[in-house]
Amino acid sequence: MAHLRSRRRLALAVPVVLSLTASLGFLPAAASATPRTASAEQAADAPALAYVVNTEVDRRTIASVKRAIAAAGGTVVVTYDKIGVIVVHSANPGFGGEIREARGVVSAGATRTAPLTRAGTTDEGAADYVTAAEAARTEAASARTPGSEPLEADQWDLRAIGADKAAKINPGSDKVTVAVIDTGVDDTHPDLAPNFSASQSANCVGGKADTSEGAWRPYTDDDYHGTHVAGEIAAARNGIGVAGVAPGVKVSGIKVSDPDNGLFYPENVVCAFVFAADHGVEITNNSYYVDPWLYNCMDDPDQKAIVDAVNRAQLYAQRKGTLHLASAGNSNHDLDSDAIVDDSSPDDSTPVTRTIDPHECFDVPTQLPGIVTVSATGVHDLKSYYSTYGKGVVDVAAPGGDRRYQLPDTPSKDGRILSTMPNGEYAFLQGTSMASPHAAGVAALLKSKHPWASPAVLQTLLKAQANNPGCPESYDQDGDGTQDATCEGGDRVNGFYGFGIVDALRAVK
Repeated sequence: MAHLRSRRRLALAVPVVLSLTASLGFLPAAASATPRTASAEQAADAPALAYVVNTEVDRRTIASVKRAIAAAGGTVVVTYDKIGVIVVHSANPGFGGEIREARGVVSAGATRTAPLTRAGTTDEGAADYVTAAEAARTEAASARTPGSEPLEADQWDLRAIGADKAAKINPGSDKVTVAVIDTGVDDTHPDLAPNFSASQSANCVGGKADTSEGAWRPYTDDDYHGTHVAGEIAAARNGIGVAGVAPGVKVSGIKVSDPDNGLFYPENVVCAFVFAADHGVEITNNSYYVDPWLYNCMDDPDQKAIVDAVNRAQLYAQRKGTLHLASAGNSNHDLDSDAIVDDSSPDDSTPVTRTIDPHECFDVPTQLPGIVTVSATGVHDLKSYYSTYGKGVVDVAAPGGDRRYQLPDTPSKDGRILSTMPNGEYAFLQGTSMASPHAAGVAALLKSKHPWASPAVLQTLLKAQANNPGCPESYDQDGDGTQDATCEGGDRVNGFYGFGIVDALRAVK
């Protein structure tokens, strides 16, 4: 499992909000769909690709575009009428160019570079499972603190943000649900079962929600990412294993990872945001980036269509009252810089090295308007060595772990984050994937205390309760005399921490 990246606020108002609203007219609409340029023989022999077709939002236009899709050799998989997004499969090599000329089409493009047949998450490194001997040692240490969960002595992250103390005041409301949009959640885990909401869970792979029993569960034990994230948010205080930041709230799973390669394709994420909104989810956690592009550039019609489709879906959810949080990424990129080298995209075929401007090429969903971007910290409240950052980009920071430079005085001495895994197990992971759910847990505590709060108000409250350590005097982590990253800004807002590290105790007080 691999990656994710960024976000921007002030500059986002120009390149993203304009390019996601004004730029909806970026591609001119022609009078009608143009004739097919690829022969039937070519289409029959060609592999199928998936597309998103974004239209004006009215029934007549959508019906007209569907006719144009059929004429261009496309098959409609699902239509999201409320946001004007149509998911299509087509074997016509010229489908994208043809459908972009159809009347009423705002943008359209392929959602992958490889034909339809592992991963876009933001954890850093392999999981380290807890053995029976290690668990016994930790349980003995935990027992010295009354009221602790058996493995809580190794959860330095809870103490770092006061979540252990906050749980005694307000563990969160079961009327608040955090949806984990991810690789699936094992709701049979004894630490997750008490707080799991099956009615708000689904499998969105392919772009269409499947709510059948267990559809939200991970495919295999290797698809553990979503289960780990869910435990960080809402593992119950039930005398078993670990505790979550908000152990009284509900958690659901919306699976979006492809079964063949583990990638998080755009149509799956569109489905997840719409499903969450339509099923009353208050908060979503997004510890991934939308594949196959780490950054989606608005001058590319395929990448522009991806940005447009996912943005429509997440804005729809915001309008219905859902706050989104997303991980900043593990590339140690400065997202307020003039240029970033991306050598990992596309990740579903052959990557091509390119230099992009992060103000014009966007990490999705992280850089979309209104989404809270979270950077990662270690036990010493310092930015984790891998965490992406950027002034005006990062909103808040939270514990994501740092096994290299920030080691805690715990039984395991492990600087990573301990949480739930499939089949009732536990393991350590690190990454901005782990930071985002900590912030989502604090947001859930705030929503529990302020049920009236809109996504915008909730985001303001989240920033207000954060504690900002300010930029460090030096960030030479490996001691080689060279700064490993440059923090810009002051004690109130800066590139490493945004408005600060989230504080669960302050949130409930």
